[in-house]
Amino acid sequence: MGRENIENWHVRKCAKACDGCEVEFQHKQALYSRLVFEEGEYLRKDFCEKCWKAEGHGLSTWKTVYIIPPPPADEAVKKENAESLLRKLMAKENEEDLNAIFILTVMLERKKILVERDIQQAEDGRKLRIYEHKKTGETFLVIDPELKLDELEHVQDEVVVLLGGKSRNAEPEPEVETPESAENNPATSDSD
Repeated sequence: MGRENIENWHVRKCAKACDGCEVEFQHKQALYSRLVFEEGEYLRKDFCEKCWKAEGHGLSTWKTVYIIPPPPADEAVKKENAESLLRKLMAKENEEDLNAIFILTVMLERKKILVERDIQQAEDGRKLRIYEHKKTGETFLVIDPELKLDELEHVQDEVVVLLGGKSRNAEPEPEVETPESAENNPATSDSD
């Protein structure tokens, strides 16, 4: 999965209807999902229980529940959070964002927003982790960059900055001396 296949690891939404019988799923209905690789692209297919039994299995399979996603909140200015940043980075499809995407995915897994469904080997030998969003049922295909322990701190720091926080490695801002602080500091006062 080199640069030419980078578009293959973006988000895949759950179908609104069964890919077998085409009957629409109901809210909280149990269904079965599978991931297949066809014609150079990852495809997600969703089936009701009856059609699942008649279908063959794919590259990766899992049982899930169909959730009708809530309508988007009306916010004048949206604050960047881990999920919105993950979606933005995945939409950009830049290879250099893989480390940040992976860290954001792990953060969302720990917050129980994403659930890891499977791990597969991509064509180029890298690990492809398959996650499902618990509320929306979307599938996220994330390449595991297999970060080394000494690389983690740098990538975590990068993610903190992307989320609007301050880098742990940033230079501390110099203290500005005010008249009050000069009076209280014997080294700078004129009491000779």
